[in-house]
Amino acid sequence: MAQVAVMGAGSWGTTLAKVFADAGSEVRLWVRRAELAETIATTRINADYLPDILLPKAIATTTDAQEALEAADIVVFAVPSQTMRDNLARWSKHLPADATLVSISKGIETETLKRMSEVIAECTGASANRVAVLSGPNLAREIADEQVAATVIACPDEDRAKAVQLAVSAPYLRPYTNTDVIGCEIGGACKNVIALACGVATGMGMGTNTMSTLITRGLAEITRLGEALGADSRTFAGLAGLGDLVATCTSELSRNRTFGYRLGKGGSLEEAAAATNGQVAEGVFSSASVYRLAMDHGVDMPLTQAVFGVCHKDLSVDDMATALMGRSKKSEV
Repeated sequence: MAQVAVMGAGSWGTTLAKVFADAGSEVRLWVRRAELAETIATTRINADYLPDILLPKAIATTTDAQEALEAADIVVFAVPSQTMRDNLARWSKHLPADATLVSISKGIETETLKRMSEVIAECTGASANRVAVLSGPNLAREIADEQVAATVIACPDEDRAKAVQLAVSAPYLRPYTNTDVIGCEIGGACKNVIALACGVATGMGMGTNTMSTLITRGLAEITRLGEALGADSRTFAGLAGLGDLVATCTSELSRNRTFGYRLGKGGSLEEAAAATNGQVAEGVFSSASVYRLAMDHGVDMPLTQAVFGVCHKDLSVDDMATALMGRSKKSEV
C-alpha cells in the first residue's frame, strides 16, 4: 500500500486523492484553509469544489504540511503552476528523501519559462529521475463521478512511473506510463491556450468545422514546440497530447474553454473570470509564457500568438479571427 500526500485540495487535487484512495493507497490531503479541512474530515465532502462527491475514509485531511508529507512514498503537487515555486519553498524541507514527486499542474512558469518538473527539481534539489508528471484528458468532475478515463504518468525512471501507475490504478481510471516528461508537460500547458481559442470561436458562433480546424492546427503548433524542446513527437498523438487537447477544447467543464467563450461573446477578461468562479484560466498565463518560449526557439505558433494578443495586447476577438484568416497560404505539411 502506497503512502500518498496530495498537496492541494482544489477540484483536481481532491479528485486525485479520491482516485488514489479508491486504488488502495493511503492518502493524506493537505488543505490550505482550516475550515475546509474540517468540513472534509467531518462530512467526507469538499463543499467548495466537489459538493456532491462522497470521499473515501482512507483520505485524511490536514493543514500541516509536515504532517501531510511525513513518510510519503508519493507526493502529488496540486497547486497552480504560478504558485508552485512559493509553495515548494515552504514544503521542501519536509519532503521524504526518496519520495517520487508528481506534478499535476499544467503550465509554464511565467518568469523563468520553466516547466513544472524543472521548477520542482530546482526548488527541492531532487534529481530529474524522481520527478514525474500526470497528464491526459482528465476533467476532474467526470473522474470524481467515476466515469471511465485514462491518464499518463511520465517519468525518466520507468520503475517510479510504474509505482505511481500502480498506486493510482482505480477501477475507473487507467494510467499509462511514458518517459517523455517534456512532451507531456508541453502538451498539458499548450492545450489550455488552444482551448481558449476554441472557446472564443464558440462564443462567436462558430461551429464544428472551425473547432476541428483549431484543434488540428493547434496540435500541429504544439508538436512543433515540443520537438524544438526535445520531446518525442509520438507523445502528442497520445493521451497527454491529442487526448487532453480534445477534452479541454470541447467540454463545457473546461475552465479555459468557458473563459474563452465569454471573451468570444464580447466579455472582458474580468467578466470572463467571473464566469469561472472568479478564477483566471491557466491558459491566460500560459499564452504569454508559451508565446515567449516559441519566440525564443523560433517556432511558429499562430494560434498561441493570437490568444496572447487577446489576453495581453488588447486585440479584439474579431481582429484575432481576421489575423488568423489573413495569414499567408502554405502547405499543410
